[in-house]
This record gives sequence, C-alpha cells and structure tokens, in this order.
Amino acid sequence: MSDILTLRELGGDAIREILALSERTDLGTPLAGQGVALLFAKPSARTRNSMEMAVVQLGGHPVYIQKEEVGLGTRETAQDVARTLACYYRLIAARVSDHDQLVQMAAATDTPMLNMLSDSDHPLQGLADLLTIRQLAGRLEGTRVAYVGDGNNNVARSLAEGCALTGASLTIASPEEFQLAAPPEGVRQVTNPAEAVAGAQIVYTDVWVSMGQDEETAARNRALTNYQVDAALMALSDDAWFLHCLPARRGEEVEAAVIDGPRSAIWRQAENRMHTARGALAWMVGS
Repeated sequence: MSDILTLRELGGDAIREILALSERTDLGTPLAGQGVALLFAKPSARTRNSMEMAVVQLGGHPVYIQKEEVGLGTRETAQDVARTLACYYRLIAARVSDHDQLVQMAAATDTPMLNMLSDSDHPLQGLADLLTIRQLAGRLEGTRVAYVGDGNNNVARSLAEGCALTGASLTIASPEEFQLAAPPEGVRQVTNPAEAVAGAQIVYTDVWVSMGQDEETAARNRALTNYQVDAALMALSDDAWFLHCLPARRGEEVEAAVIDGPRSAIWRQAENRMHTARGALAWMVGS
C-alpha cells in the first residue's frame, strides 16, 4: 500500500497502472467492510462526489469529515489527526490548503494517504486529465497538449508532471509572472497562446482566480485578459478537444461557445474523476 501525494512522487509506471485500473469494471470489493476517511479542509463538488462513489464501488464506506470536526492544525496537529483517523480507516484522503500538512500526516502513520488537493498539487485531477486525453487522442505518448492561462497553479503543475511522466507533449501559455516554477523536463512554456494552441490535439484551461485568491481577482483578470480560450484560438488547431477541470467562469477564461460546444469534453473529464479515483484507491490497497 502506498501514498499518493503528488504525481512526480508516484512516477510514470504507477500512473499507467492506475489508468489501467481506472478503466476496469472487475476490481471487486477490496474495501469491503472498511472505511475511507475523506477529510475536507476546503469545499468541493467533483472531488467529494467522485471519491464517495469510488469508495462505494470498491465496497467501502466513505466518511465525510469537515475541518471543524477535527481542528486540523489548530485544535490538533496534523500528525495527531492522522494517527486518530488511522485507528478507524483503511485509507485517509485529505483536501487541504497547505501541502506540508499532507506530508506530516503521511509521515505520522502507515495508513495510506491520498491527496485530494493541496495548494501545490492536484494529483487526482491530473489522473483524470491523463485518462481523458488518452481516450480522446488514442494515446498519451506524443499527444500535443496546450494549457492556456494561469500556468502556476496546482492543476497546471499536476498536468505538467503527468504529461512529462507519460510522454505527452505539453506547452503552457501564460504571462511570465504566471509561469510554472521549475517545470518538469520537456514541458515548454511560452507567453503567446496562439503558439501553444497551433497544432494541439487538446486545449486546456482553468479559472484565473482559484479558491483563496479573491483579493487578487482584479489584478489576475487584467493580467490574463488575453488568455481567454475562444473560438478563434481553438480554430488554430484542427479538431482539437477542449478540457477544463471546472468550475468554469464563462466569459473569463473560456468563451461559452467553446466550453459548451461540440469539441468540449468537460463532462467526460468530470466523470473520469470518479473512475480514476477508483483506480487510485484500488492501486493503493494493492488490487
């Protein structure tokens, strides 16, 4: 049994194993009679629903825990919260602001720890993105992916790591101040969206203002105003598919005609959150 805190620590072979498990329907019930703690220090729609259903599909019992119920890092240390939950659960999954809390929790117990999102990484989203890209393009190796917008957030980081580890070719287009710090080898960064999108098979974007950045809204919108994915940008690549991790703000990072258009695969991508969550959990318990 193993932790999943980041894709870079997971590695390419494990990613491929999880993607293979994600598409299987014969995994059985390896979590039968066992619980999975789902600790949410930050709210979620797709993560909570996909994780709860994934646990149920593997025969387990998901337990949703809010941050106020455990006082993560306030009433109790992250280590003590992890040790407590390890008394009851086969797996612990947490969605937090501070990635260091996940590291502390994982170090405090042998119970496998799953990152449902942190300030630096979103491996579950990255796994769903990779599965969706492979389904749409037929493969990961050599597939040309363009990411447009804020290139230095947790979604972009996990996408970059996943692409680098599986052979997909990723180009990130963002202003210099929004570029990914220390990108994985092979990931290209540019400032011109057209340069990234031309010839791409997949075009991906995310919101410009993430949770906890509300005070930066005006500055971010000004800086990223030329990075909207609209029909004209999509037209630079023949038959490219559009992806977005959601929630989306139509009229800001993406034009409604694109996200709601015939080349948008956002709902397949959202559904794959459940399938790759199931695959990740099965991999963690050794299925």
